[in-house]
Amino acid sequence: MIFAGFLFLLLLTGGSSWNNTEQPELQDDLKSNHSVEERGKTFNNSELKELSSQLSKNDKDNDYKVAEDDVCNYHKVIEFLKLKNNGTFSMVRPIKNPQKPTWVSIQLSILAILDVRETDQTFVSYIGIYVTWYNPYIYWNPRNFCDIHRMRVPADLLWKPDLTIEEMIEKDKATIPFITINSNHLVEYVKDIMVVSMCKMQVYKFPFDVQSCTLSFKSITYPEEELKFQATENKSLITEWSREMLRNQFEWLFIDIASKIKTEKYFQENQSMVIYTVTMKRHSALYIVNFLVPILFFFFLDLASFLISDYGGEKLSFKVTVLLAVTVMQLILNEILPSSSNRIPLIAVYCIGMFGLMMISLLETILVMYLIEKDSEPKENKADKNGSLSEECGDKQGNYDGDVKKWTHCACVCNVFEEPPSELLSVAKEDKRSHLTEESNSLEKLPDELSEAVKTLSLLLSRKEERKPDSWTRVAKKLDIIFFYVYITVATLFLVVIFSVWINAKDE
Repeated sequence: MIFAGFLFLLLLTGGSSWNNTEQPELQDDLKSNHSVEERGKTFNNSELKELSSQLSKNDKDNDYKVAEDDVCNYHKVIEFLKLKNNGTFSMVRPIKNPQKPTWVSIQLSILAILDVRETDQTFVSYIGIYVTWYNPYIYWNPRNFCDIHRMRVPADLLWKPDLTIEEMIEKDKATIPFITINSNHLVEYVKDIMVVSMCKMQVYKFPFDVQSCTLSFKSITYPEEELKFQATENKSLITEWSREMLRNQFEWLFIDIASKIKTEKYFQENQSMVIYTVTMKRHSALYIVNFLVPILFFFFLDLASFLISDYGGEKLSFKVTVLLAVTVMQLILNEILPSSSNRIPLIAVYCIGMFGLMMISLLETILVMYLIEKDSEPKENKADKNGSLSEECGDKQGNYDGDVKKWTHCACVCNVFEEPPSELLSVAKEDKRSHLTEESNSLEKLPDELSEAVKTLSLLLSRKEERKPDSWTRVAKKLDIIFFYVYITVATLFLVVIFSVWINAKDE
């Protein structure tokens, strides 16, 4: 038993072809053998032969793997394809027959909608481009290179199509240092870039508008006879791809993306082109809260101003303040909307309509205040005239020197406007009897001009007494009530029409 174990130990430690990586396994086997011996178990000669045969087989397999490791790396593939330091693969279009075009497949995915600038009419997006084409010089057998089916190499080693986006207005600064090659001639080129492109905005329904912006991919260098583009035209499929990869939309809601292939003439040559159309809808809740509702609040404040008294300038100043607030909102709107729109946006019509209604209300307030002031002017003038005549009569009474003619003249003029003073009445009563005859004679001797003037004043006073007091004020109040109902009716009709058109209108 001891001898058999010793021979087995010599066999294990004496194998020259044993790999260092197998030594931990041998130690484990030795430990297991010692434990077996301790339990009283023995190996016979057949078992030793079987074990030695297994060891020799492991040695052969290990030698095969070592030889295989010499080609199991990417450098061997590059050397086999002769890509290293060989500029011929990147200089010209990879095709064996120059009469045939190179087909390039393009797949676009929207990763984020960063911004849509209405004033500049630009669309800022973050997109992913997946481009593939076949290179007949890129081929190897994966079985000869440890099943390497694809690998990434520097982008400068191979030819790439000169893709450009026709609507782009800012140069792309992103660089992709590597491209992917496959063992079956397929070359893949993936690129994520931020694109600032032109987009004609349709703001007729702002802020309930839907925008469609295009991204047109084409080659400037190669005509259609040398380079042709192809893309998946299944709208639902590419839309689903973009929805899965979409990261952020900001204030816009992505709806769908469609593609079509087109041929366009460019400098006397036909060029292939793939056009992607991105459709998105604006989130309008922010504009409703910050713009449309405040203007409605200003309109309700203008309606409430009809409860303010027309006497004084408080009502007029309040309406002017509300009108200026609407003007500020119009200035803000002017900074948002582009000036090159084909039609006046409905939101501008809404603002102008509300501004016009408030301006008419302001003019009506000015008219009402004018009519009320027209009634107050005669009262003030009458009070001023009465005061001046009283002072004049008082002066003449103070200069009374006993001359009956002077006193009679003053009494006649003052009696036209107001009651004679008590002193004059008392003096007139005392001298009435004594000078009655003289007064009648003096009146007969008055000049004809003075008599005509007295008659004219009496006629004017009688006409003023016939007219009812505050007649213009009553007219102003009736006008204010009628205008209030007409104002509410017209404003309601305007709002109903503008919002119905807003909902049912289509962008052109």
